[in-house]
Amino acid sequence: MINTNVVRVADRGTFTLNLLNKRRKAMTRQLTPLSIFNQLRPVTIGFDNVFDHFERMFNDDHFFNGAATNYPPYNIVKTGDYTYDVELALAGFSKKDIDVTYEDGMLTVKSIQEAKTDDANDGVLHRGISKRFFSKSFTISDDVEVKGAELKDGLLRISLERIIPESKKPRTITIK
Repeated sequence: MINTNVVRVADRGTFTLNLLNKRRKAMTRQLTPLSIFNQLRPVTIGFDNVFDHFERMFNDDHFFNGAATNYPPYNIVKTGDYTYDVELALAGFSKKDIDVTYEDGMLTVKSIQEAKTDDANDGVLHRGISKRFFSKSFTISDDVEVKGAELKDGLLRISLERIIPESKKPRTITIK
């Protein structure tokens, strides 16, 4: 295993941790889905879509790049036995600036880019609070429903509820 500190190569300069991490991540992306998920598939039934989702995540460059996914800050709060809230801090945004969609198990919150206006006409002398473009996606389980969204005091709260169908509730199987 390569030492994660700086590696010195004679007369070729210094390779930094950054370069080594990029290579290690590239190798991990190539090996992880094949080695881990192929070992789990024979002992599980009906989880193929979960494994496929993880494979897509490992192959997505944004998954490994933490800087691409840290805005806006968010919380996931369990509010009851089967209810959750996703809270996003969106100070300065109004309802017309935000688009919330749910499609194919993916909850996406993104800002809507509006046409640029002439800064000289709006009276702002210094613009320190910016409305930058963002898009944040969450994978939602098949048994979770999006109940609604509310924007209040700069906090967008999206309510979710896990619905357990009768077929998934615990039951006793009678032996004949």
